[in-house]
Amino acid sequence: MSSHILWPQKYLPGTTDNFVSNEIFVKGLTAEQVWPYLNNITKWDSYYNNVAEITPPSSGPALEKGDKFSFSTFGFPPLQSEVWESVAPSPTTPGRLAWRAWQDGDEDSAIDVYHAWLVEDTDWGAVRILTQETQIGKPAAQLAVTRPNRMLNGHQDWLDGLASFAKANAK
Repeated sequence: MSSHILWPQKYLPGTTDNFVSNEIFVKGLTAEQVWPYLNNITKWDSYYNNVAEITPPSSGPALEKGDKFSFSTFGFPPLQSEVWESVAPSPTTPGRLAWRAWQDGDEDSAIDVYHAWLVEDTDWGAVRILTQETQIGKPAAQLAVTRPNRMLNGHQDWLDGLASFAKANAK
């Protein structure tokens, strides 16, 4: 099984100012064991140190399509966010979580982001966790040329932290 991100036209990779893709495969863990720690926004700061000022949606900590929330990351003030996709994994379909995040402002400070995740079991007994993000705006263009690539490295930390946390808390 090798699913892919379902991209809205505006955010297609290669058409935006920045794009990053991170993926890991972890044996001894299932998509069902990973999902609650990805989908529950109040768990993020338990395993990812680049997130702060989390405001969960009023419906609760589990992110559902249409939910609005905010969080701070990569030095940005809290980004307004809206969940565009939230589907729990099953034995035959991947878990899908995606949100749009944005910061209004002038042409030097505005940013528009689409961040998507896939969590799926493989045929060989590992879980695949994929995260990809596209960004539009001058801050995104600046991040794209910064070395080392803060976005790529930050998202790898998020993936690794999620997998380690899920493994440590697996039932």
